[in-house]
Amino acid sequence: MSHKHHRKIVVSGMLMAVIIALSGFYIPVGASKCFPIQHMVNVLAAVLLGPWWGVAIAFCASLLRNLMGTGTLLAFPGSMAGALLCGIMYHYTGRLSLTCAAEVVGTGIVGGLLAYPVAVFLLGREAALFAFVMPFLISTAGGSLAAAFLVKGLERSRVLSYMRERILNRR
Repeated sequence: MSHKHHRKIVVSGMLMAVIIALSGFYIPVGASKCFPIQHMVNVLAAVLLGPWWGVAIAFCASLLRNLMGTGTLLAFPGSMAGALLCGIMYHYTGRLSLTCAAEVVGTGIVGGLLAYPVAVFLLGREAALFAFVMPFLISTAGGSLAAAFLVKGLERSRVLSYMRERILNRR
């Protein structure tokens, strides 16, 4: 395994630690718990690591939150769909605004729709097909907005380019 992969694993672990450490901060909306920190990290992972690393972080963080009792199974479809879409968007466009919009669409709409079968078949709840879209949209909008401010601040201070160089380019 190359040093580049080691650095990506370390950064992924740090981003998961941020999610877990701040998992006590959530907004209850209907049957779901909205974790804006997860969405902020999804965007940050997209910018720093790419789509597949972002999905892995979202999956591991959702798993850990469920094992700790601070999350629900609904965390999986929302966080992973958002991480994938915003990672792909950043990879192909490099534009932060489109990346944040992709996080909102991925988590809010795609993840909200994917939460329906999880709720019905795995949790045994009755739910309408679009029941989770609005709560997921609320959560991801806040987290994506926070991510936009964070990433813009990191760009202005040149910390983001330094982080990218250290993570991706050094051998």
